[in-house]
Parts: sequence; structure tokens; C-alpha cells
Amino acid sequence: MPFQRKHPVRSSTAQRFSHRIRFLLFVSFITFLPVASVSLALRVFMPEAIAQLGRPPEGLPGEEFLEEAPVQEQPLEQLPTQPVQEAPRVSPPATCQPVRASSTAGLTRLVSDLSQTATLVEQPAIGMGALVEQMGPQLMAYLNAAPFPEINAKARAARVPVMMYHDIRPDKQVFFDVTPEEFEHHLKLIQQKGLTPITMDQLVIHLRTGLPLPEKPILLTFDDGYEGHYTYAYPLLKKYGYPAVFSIYTDKIEKQLGRKPVTWEQLKEMVADPLVTIASHSVTHRVMTTLSEPEIQTEVQKSKQILEAKLGIPIHYFTYPEGNYNAQIAKSVQDAGYAAALTMNDADERLAGQSESLMAIGRLGQSRLESILDTAWGGPRLQAWNPGFDFSASVQKVETTIDNTPFILISGGRPITIHADSRYQVPEILAKSGTGAIAAVDGAFFSLEFLDSNEMLGPILSQSEGRFVPGKKGEIPLINNRPLVLIGASGVKFVPFNNLKHNTLEGIQAELPDVTDAFVAAGWLVENGQAQPPSRFGKLFDFDAPRHRAFWGINQQGQPVVGVSTEPIGSVDLGKALAKAGLRDAVMLDSGASTSLAYKGTSLVGYTPRPVPHVVALLPPEGELSASCAVVSLKPGE
Repeated sequence: MPFQRKHPVRSSTAQRFSHRIRFLLFVSFITFLPVASVSLALRVFMPEAIAQLGRPPEGLPGEEFLEEAPVQEQPLEQLPTQPVQEAPRVSPPATCQPVRASSTAGLTRLVSDLSQTATLVEQPAIGMGALVEQMGPQLMAYLNAAPFPEINAKARAARVPVMMYHDIRPDKQVFFDVTPEEFEHHLKLIQQKGLTPITMDQLVIHLRTGLPLPEKPILLTFDDGYEGHYTYAYPLLKKYGYPAVFSIYTDKIEKQLGRKPVTWEQLKEMVADPLVTIASHSVTHRVMTTLSEPEIQTEVQKSKQILEAKLGIPIHYFTYPEGNYNAQIAKSVQDAGYAAALTMNDADERLAGQSESLMAIGRLGQSRLESILDTAWGGPRLQAWNPGFDFSASVQKVETTIDNTPFILISGGRPITIHADSRYQVPEILAKSGTGAIAAVDGAFFSLEFLDSNEMLGPILSQSEGRFVPGKKGEIPLINNRPLVLIGASGVKFVPFNNLKHNTLEGIQAELPDVTDAFVAAGWLVENGQAQPPSRFGKLFDFDAPRHRAFWGINQQGQPVVGVSTEPIGSVDLGKALAKAGLRDAVMLDSGASTSLAYKGTSLVGYTPRPVPHVVALLPPEGELSASCAVVSLKPGE
């Protein structure tokens, strides 16, 4: 019998499981517990936890498809500087090959296939440690699913369009009809733009758990059950290998209502294909907000029963006729055992993560397809249990809104810093640097005493100079405990700055032996995936005033990220937003009037920022570099 979830709070069984598995994994590492024992425990404990996650007991549908004003220091007196220490000239490895971290792609059938999981644990070539690294983040995402039917906070940060179609036919009769040629054009656009059509099962798992979808996801849905769905839409979906949801109201087939419907035989052929998901669209297609309570019960329950009896499959999803529903109707759908429901409102079209709940997943009309393709994003990656670094991913730009604040995030590549010989706009620094970097954000605080000075607040080491410049002895005690950013060939480290330890090249090399770049950032935003409280900003002037903010850090996949808020935000709220966006660690950079972000030679901020002498930049992977990868100094007159 389909699962019915009536209480939103996680059960004590799931909580007990969470404690048990954590304890078991801990003990296995400390005592070298035989993997067979761990395997047995997974078989014993896993089912009772999975049964509590708010879904049918036979497994959450689709688990087999899872995939993985400026903030500025108060003026300080001019003091004598320490002598500059020459550092060994630093440059990329001879092949400019970024270091590739070991893959953390999950074995995505862990939760849905316990036997396979146990077998994997018992294979010496894989081992318990590797399994935990790969599957731990996914397992914990399941155990920390949002209370049903709420949507997980990480899923709300994603941008997943769910597109709605009606009839596909050669001769259009109404404006929302689509010809086969037009529909294939849509599929070609999806393919050309690099989007991945997903299943309804994938979407629901994502919305419940926050598990990331493919980088650019999209879901295709078709309403009512027209014969054109079988004759035209389904063959094209098979041609491109794209999944879709077909919502059927049973009276259309049973009573041959309106345009020619699909037949039960045709539907049976379609449901045998894993590309096809069938959803209930009620019995009569009457607007449900006009119906009595008994009539509503009939529409949601009888349609489910008919579809399951005729097609021999469980029906997990419901689609509201004409998108109309209210709280009472949504509760009736939930009580009938549906895992999710689709809606539609022409006056308030929403991406999936912006929906009210799983019982009201928003959709967009197919006419919006071309305008929405470039905005799709599958959400923040999972935080690894054995976090490493990946400097081999392609550099890519994402625009997103988190907690009503818009952001531009650029991730991937290999991080470096550039310390220019004066102050420039960020795109100009990139152009002059000769590094091949294609993205950069303004960096550390700098002295405002002279208009063309490149003097920084705190010690600085940059590949563009190849030398370590210590901070002024009278200034650096004031920035103790701020984030000291250390970048090396194979990783990044953030440590609290200590003026007694970190104002020499030897001092920072003691923290990171292969350090190539170093500077002191403005404040801690995210540490180990957690947004930081106001106390972490110490005496930073006006840190929580709403301002445009610049930041950089490492995401949960170990990739560097640089970005800005395109509207003012306080530093504490900024940290909360970046944690939701999936950053593992993040620090604030010089902000306010200095806030600047450039990508492929173009400034991405809608104003002219204050020129700066220092940036955090991203080099593309080796294969994407179009010029020499040598890092060179900025020279006057270049």
C-alpha cells in the first residue's frame, strides 16, 4: 500500500539509525572492525531508516537514477616597513597540469540496493574507507531529508525548470498546441545548451534531500493524455533518450472525451519504457477548487486506483487540473499516498525549488523554454567526507538568488592571486597579467594613503611578483585572527592570522610548504560548511552593514569559487547564503566600493568600482588555456 506520511518530524527510528551508523563507522575506523560486520549492520539498520524518509516502503522512486559603503580599515599611521623578502620564483608545473583530486562520485544505488552495498563493502579493492567517502554524503543527505512535504533548503538554491506541454499535433488548434517540428526544435535546443532532462523521481529526491542534480537539469511534462503524446512526443523522446512525465485523467480514455486520447494499450507500451513516468491528472479534469470534499477524494483516489489497475504500476504523482488547488486539496493528495504533485499558475510561474512544497511543484509553460535554458542549475554539490581539492574542473559562471539576494558565482579552474604594480579595474589586471586567468574578484584590503599605491594591509605573496612582502609591524596586530589565505599547487588552507608567526615567508611555509600565494582576507564567512556568527568578524569596521560584497572560497567538491553579491547584504547573512550555495569554506574580500568581478574580459558588476591592486583569479584547466601558462610579473608600461 502506498506510503502515507502525516507527521513532519523525523521518527525516532531514523534518528536511532543515524546514531548507529555514525557509531558503527567510527568504531570501524578505530578498531578495524571487519567489513563483514559493517556489511551486516548496513543490511540490518538501513531498511528501518529508509522506511522513515517519507516515501513508499519499496523505496523512494528513482533512487537508481541519482547522480551523483566599502568595508575598509580605519586610517592607520604611516610606519616604516620591514625589508622585502625575496621568495623563490613561483610558477605552475612544467606541464601546467592542475592537480586532480580523487573522485568522490557516489555509488548511487547504496540506499536502494542494500545487497549491492554490502557486497561493495566486502570487496577489498574498494574497502570501507572508500565506500564511506563515496556514499557517506549521500547517506547523510537521506537521513537529513526535509520533513515531508517540505523542500530542502539546498534544493531551494537550485534552479530546475519543469516544462509543461499539452497536445503535440501537426495542425495547431489552440495557442498552446505544439507541432512535432516545434517539439523536436525544443529537444535540439536542450541538447545544444547542454541540459540534462531528468525524471520526476530524480526531482523529488532532490527536493527532499538536497542531493544535487546534473549541472543543468530540466524536467519535461505532458498533460491530459492525448493520442499525440504516443504518436509524436514519445518517439521523439526515445530518439533523444529524454525522460518525461505524462499526466492522465482517466475519463478521457474511458469515455473518449475531447480530442482523440491515448489508449490503454499505448500507455502500457509507454510505461514499459524507463523514460516514461505516469502521473494521475484526476478522473474528470474538473477544477478541484470547485468540488466538495467527497468529490475531491474521488478525483485523487479513484484516478490512482484506475491507473494502477490498468497499467500494473504504482502511481506516485498527481497533477492538479488547470493547476488549481488549495491547502485542503493538497492535504487530500498527500493523504491519498502521492509523493508529490505538479501545479501551474500563469501569473506566478516558479522553478521547482521555489515551490510551496512537494504537494505544489511549480511549472513553466513550454513557450518559456528558450528563455529559461541558460538559467538551469542543479544545485550545490555534496560536502565530501574526505574533503580534497579539484583544480581540474572547467571554469563556469552561475547566477543565482539565495534568500532574496542575487549572486554571481564563478567556480572551477586553479586559483592564483595577482598583485599588480598599481591600482586598476579587475578586467585590466587580468589583461595585463599574462597569466591566462579568465575570471577574478577583487582581493585583499589595501592602503588608501596614495591613489596609485599597491601597498596591502598585511603580508602578501603572489605568483605575479614571486616575492614575499611582509605587513607593517604596527598594523598587523590589528588583523590578528582574520583569515590568512594560503594557496598552493595542490590545495588551499585558511588559518587565523598570527602576526608573530605569519609575517615571514618561512612562517607561512610552515603552514603550507608549497605555498605560492598568500594574503589576509577581511573575515570568515563559512568554515567547514557552517556559516560563521558575528563574533568571527572581531573588530572589523561595520561588517554587518548591507553592502555589495566580494568573496572567495572552496566549494564542497573542492573547487575554487569567486563571486559577488549584486545587491547589498550583511556579512552574517552572506555567510548563511554561501553555506546554502554549497561552499565548504569562504572568506570575505575587500567589499563595498571595491566589489568587482570579471569574467572573460568583462566586468560583471553594474557600476564602476574603485580600482584595486590585488585580485583572486581562476586559471582554466590546461586543455582550455589558449596561451602560454607562464605566470609573469606586471611591469610599468606594459
